[in-house]
Amino acid sequence: MRNGKHPFRRSLGLALAALALAAASMASAQRAPPVERVRQALPVPARVHELPSRRPDVLPLPQAAVDNAANGVVRSAPTRLEFRRLVRAHRNVIDTDRTGAPVVRSEIVAIDPSAGSLQRAQSAGFTIARESVLDELGVRVVVLRARDGVGTRAALRRIQRLDPDGQYEYNHLYLGSASSGGGGQAPVSSTVARAAGTPGRIGLVDSGVDGSHPALAGVQLHTWGCGGRRRPDHHGTAVASLLAGDTGTGTIPAQAMLFAADIYCGQPAGGTATGLAEAMAWLAGERVGVINLSLVGPHNRLLERVVRAMHGRGHVLVAAVGNDGPAAPPLYPAAYPEVIGVTAVDARLNVLPEAGRGPQVDFAAPGADLRVAMPGGGWTAARGTSFAAPIVARLAAQLMPAASGGRNDAVRSALAEQARNLGSPGRDNTFGHGLLGTVPGVAQADAPQ
Repeated sequence: MRNGKHPFRRSLGLALAALALAAASMASAQRAPPVERVRQALPVPARVHELPSRRPDVLPLPQAAVDNAANGVVRSAPTRLEFRRLVRAHRNVIDTDRTGAPVVRSEIVAIDPSAGSLQRAQSAGFTIARESVLDELGVRVVVLRARDGVGTRAALRRIQRLDPDGQYEYNHLYLGSASSGGGGQAPVSSTVARAAGTPGRIGLVDSGVDGSHPALAGVQLHTWGCGGRRRPDHHGTAVASLLAGDTGTGTIPAQAMLFAADIYCGQPAGGTATGLAEAMAWLAGERVGVINLSLVGPHNRLLERVVRAMHGRGHVLVAAVGNDGPAAPPLYPAAYPEVIGVTAVDARLNVLPEAGRGPQVDFAAPGADLRVAMPGGGWTAARGTSFAAPIVARLAAQLMPAASGGRNDAVRSALAEQARNLGSPGRDNTFGHGLLGTVPGVAQADAPQ
């Protein structure tokens, strides 16, 4: 037999070969430097402190994370996965568009509809669910509801056939742009730069804020949404503490005013495009100069219209670019050209691996292990572009405490002059124009003058 003529010799040869390989592996292991020597050989950026041996807690994922859906608490998965989770948990009130993004089931948003178009829609079985006239933004919004049994996508196609010249859109949902971190015992100190020129008025569109938290002592909190009821939430409170509060490295003057709109209110279908539009109209009426938007979602015609109107009035909009990773498509509102998009870096000035990249990135700011407030007076640590955005918004508000036509583009330019370049010369798709704010052991980027 060809393969069985000398079985003993063949087995002996295999055994000797195995012994030779084992000896070579042992010799290689003896020549390799110890793990500690490898660590010492790795370059460490100058002036950056060693990272803590244990990572701090992150904002907790509550038991009601799915039940409350888009309530803005920290997320452990990319936005696209949260979208799927959200839809599966609330199919009775949430549907999807053709890309899989969540929308309010059976609702179609009509933008500045004519009386004739509304009449045709009603004749076709649609009902008018609600209507908002946003005088500050020059837009009228009518929410139409399709009759039972008609899918949301089919409803949009139907209304577009009835009125080809009209502007119709889904009522998309938007989620908080936070991500998960590691476990540990206690949060580290915040790395937010504390400049003397703390803004007098600054805006926030997010989930609810705990105004009684010590971080916001001395801050005048003005709220909107939820029928006048306050529903403090982890995400909104954390972002507010970075935006207008004191997380332990500075003091805040009593005249600081935070205008916070809660567009979630603990509801499964919270964070809608229409709610976002109404919140922006309220902030426009209050003449708040800089507005932070730590939320992400798909392109939406109503949101685009609102963003352009706000920019035209002189407001500065700052938004998180999201945590879906470098290969993900752009998320909105950060991807609109009128919005300042913010990514996040860690203490070693590395961009967070989950942070979005692309032309929508204008600036980078600290976004890992930040000390933030949580409802009930406690503290925790946070990670994600959601928490980098308010650092940039806070600096921008020192330049423009109230809306001023024509100055918002100058604010972007002034911030670009102050940013510390982290990538290739000039602007790049990873860090934008560079770093604003500080990280441990790194020289502070002064607030623009």
